[in-house]
Amino acid sequence: MHIEFVEIQNFRKLKSIRIDFAPKTTLFVGANNSGKTSAMDALDRFLVGRTRIKTNDFTLSNWTHINKLGAEWEAGKTLQGSPSLSLSDWETVLPSLDLWLHVEADEIHYVKDVLPTLQWEGGLLGVRFRQEPDKLDDLYKQYLLAIHKANETKRAASHQPDSGLQAVAIWPGRMQDFLERRLGTLFKVRCYSLDSNKLSLPLNGKAAPQQLPIGSEPIDGDPLKGLIQIDVIYAQRDFADASSRERSSAGEYREARRLSAQLRSYYDKHLNPLVESPEPSDLDALRAIQTAERAFDLRLTTSFSAALKEVEDLGYPGITDPKLTIATKIALTDGLDHNAAVQYEVLPDDGTAGSVPMRLPEDSNGLGYQNLISMVFKLMSYRDGWMKVGKAAKKATTETGEAFSPPPLHLVLVEEPEAHLHAQVQQVFINKAYKLLRDHANLRVNNKLRTQLIVSTHSSHVAHECDFLSLRYFRRRPPPAVGEVPITTVANLSEVFGDSTATQRFVTRYLRTTHCDLFFADAAILVEGPAERILVPQFVRNKFPELTQSYITLLEIGGSHAHRLRPLIQHLGLPTLIITDLDAGESPSQKAVPARNKGQVTRNATLKTWVPEKDSLDELLDAKSNQKIKDYDGFSVRVAYQFPTQVEQSDKSPSVEAIPNTFEDALAYDNSQTFRGLKGSGAMGKFTDAIDKGKTTEALGTVMSSILDKLKKAEFALELLELDQEPWPIVPPTYIHEGLSWLQLQLQRKQQELLVPNTSPTELAASAEVAK
Repeated sequence: MHIEFVEIQNFRKLKSIRIDFAPKTTLFVGANNSGKTSAMDALDRFLVGRTRIKTNDFTLSNWTHINKLGAEWEAGKTLQGSPSLSLSDWETVLPSLDLWLHVEADEIHYVKDVLPTLQWEGGLLGVRFRQEPDKLDDLYKQYLLAIHKANETKRAASHQPDSGLQAVAIWPGRMQDFLERRLGTLFKVRCYSLDSNKLSLPLNGKAAPQQLPIGSEPIDGDPLKGLIQIDVIYAQRDFADASSRERSSAGEYREARRLSAQLRSYYDKHLNPLVESPEPSDLDALRAIQTAERAFDLRLTTSFSAALKEVEDLGYPGITDPKLTIATKIALTDGLDHNAAVQYEVLPDDGTAGSVPMRLPEDSNGLGYQNLISMVFKLMSYRDGWMKVGKAAKKATTETGEAFSPPPLHLVLVEEPEAHLHAQVQQVFINKAYKLLRDHANLRVNNKLRTQLIVSTHSSHVAHECDFLSLRYFRRRPPPAVGEVPITTVANLSEVFGDSTATQRFVTRYLRTTHCDLFFADAAILVEGPAERILVPQFVRNKFPELTQSYITLLEIGGSHAHRLRPLIQHLGLPTLIITDLDAGESPSQKAVPARNKGQVTRNATLKTWVPEKDSLDELLDAKSNQKIKDYDGFSVRVAYQFPTQVEQSDKSPSVEAIPNTFEDALAYDNSQTFRGLKGSGAMGKFTDAIDKGKTTEALGTVMSSILDKLKKAEFALELLELDQEPWPIVPPTYIHEGLSWLQLQLQRKQQELLVPNTSPTELAASAEVAK
């Protein structure tokens, strides 16, 4: 048994999404404010703490409909025009989570209470958890009563001499105000069986959960009891906050901030020999405890005898009062119940005379280590709690009167494990977490007891340690209509490349060897080589400061490989600028100095197969800006490559058309006047001499090509960075300037769409001009 997927509706910005769960570890990735935390909270609210759903968890745009329902009630009618109250009026706006399990035929006894029909024989089984009015009649009556009282107060105020009282807001002004105070008492989460035959696939990332049949009866009791154990490690793990609490699937809160508190909890549940029915292995510990108690009792009686005598002289205890005595009860966990209980050994005892180990208390260590050890101990505790390790098993058997049988599924939610952890430790944690949850004799080879780990993260280091099969990308979407709010869709990245292919292997290996924030970025820039990787960020800082306010990832990947990222970029929906080279050739395998009307082609696979999908060099040179853009659903990709430019020579000769073939010669052409003013015999001097000597397009191209063949491009870029001038005198080549201008406009459009839907291109262009 395992969770196949969940579908979430009307929960914050998760208007309607499906999240597929991997068999083992599932990783939620995406840019800031993309909905990852909302998804984790939905799982927690519906599956763990079902009394904690608040009005803020409702999708904001749904309040328009809910307030309209309240207004209809006030007017004395329902939306259907009749006085009857129907839950169908609310169904499209109620927060819900559909849990879809894959259940084998021999596991039906676990789910007998939630079967859709008696003929069900295994496969997908769905349960809907929905926040809905407990009793619609009570909601109706209490809302109208509150509105009536508010109106009475307003009428009374209208007779007061101070007319300003009528402007005072009185609760409740509308249904939303009413529910902000009464949701907890008038709403509850109910569960319903779903029909797998009515499942629909998501369309453009938007799920289509089935409608419940009219008159559907909720499931009695908790459908997850005995079926799933759910544990959560929350993102807020402030070790200095001893009052903060965590909740388990059993509904209990645990004071678990300090490591010593966690060790004590673990000891109590699984190791403590003082629990009922000790085992033979506990007898040595019990004998030592009892011997210590007797010795300590004798010492305490002697020490307290004088003090107790003084108390008796005060008349207490009297003849009928019990006498005071001192007796000890040693609890081994008392040794863990203080700040220095958990210590870190800096230097051990080396065995020499007078040597003592050097140790520090737990809060003297770094937050990273505390966080790591804390999470590891929680995972161990959750696993052993599921398996009822040690004393917990005997206690469970005693309470139920029958042998303990663990739930067949263990779901563990971990929010942002990267807090305070170094990059290497983040990678170690995500690699070891699932193995740790399965490190038990009854779990290692037992497919009937399944563990599923769900992790949300902002860390590229965590994401890169997981393959595409486990990544679920949360994509921010603009509002679907006026009056709506921005929404989220979720892409299952295991579907990006279909079956395992050479492209998938290449992309996986590439991303793992490159520090890449692609899964958390607002936009991407793909560049050709090391010189662009060094200088493009400098161009952005100098000429496009607005781009520095967005999260942009820059990847160095040549034109012969950039197209391999195409399926991934399409799934992520990232505005992407590809800065690549013209790469002229006599044929696909033979390079050439670029020239017009020679039948030349581009050897750049990205230009040929992705955008603008042209082979002919002449067509590429004459391509308009709109031909360099490919539009997708909600985002665009633009390519920027070299095109002809006019170069002025130092002797006032007529300007010459130059056709750059690479980033370096394009940079030289557009900075020729700057290069002339700079002293030096390096690459800049060679470029300047070539420009001044090249009297024709062909001659200029030939001499530039000769220089580029011998140029160390990264060293050239570093040489430019070393220029000791403020402001930095180098301007981006024209093709890169155009590309960065386009990307800046895309991000402005994206930002406005998230705030104001359906903004016209003219308005966007005008705002871009104002921003400049």
